[in-house]
Amino acid sequence: MNEQTFSLQPFPCNESPPNLKISGNIARNGNKLAIRYMVEGDLKEIAIFPLSNTPSRKHELWKETCFEFFIGIKDSAQYWEFNLSPAGHWNAYYLDGYRQGMQEETAFEKLPFSVQNEADGLTLLLDVDLGKIISVEQAIEVGITTVVKDRGGEVTYWALTHKGAEADFHLRDSFIIQL
Repeated sequence: MNEQTFSLQPFPCNESPPNLKISGNIARNGNKLAIRYMVEGDLKEIAIFPLSNTPSRKHELWKETCFEFFIGIKDSAQYWEFNLSPAGHWNAYYLDGYRQGMQEETAFEKLPFSVQNEADGLTLLLDVDLGKIISVEQAIEVGITTVVKDRGGEVTYWALTHKGAEADFHLRDSFIIQL
């Protein structure tokens, strides 16, 4: 098993980011991927929808508070984007190359994740079988990100690293975790 911890940083901007710490771990065991996000801090200032009784696949989750990760096959332009809402909604997209050919990834009918929302922290856990999209022999590069929307509507962008002049989670240089 290959496991790594991570800590996300807000994109530098004029607004001061919310007083949060976003960290977690990611592990790959064969083609099983497990990722855990932990958000600590003053969550009452963050716009988080309550957990839905009927979570479903939805588009444009990144317009609200959303946990994301990107998986690219090493030495290949293609990659996948995964969006996980703390309300339980989700989506997965396949892209041919940098922001090109984006389409819903139909290999997944659901993404099994859980959310624990406490007063001083939120934990999101996902276990997914990647065998539907990649082979176990393929090395992958992962970018881990989060969009945080506060109650006033301000949005901050968090990532392992920010390589562009603007917040851009799709830049392959930011897929820095090797699994």
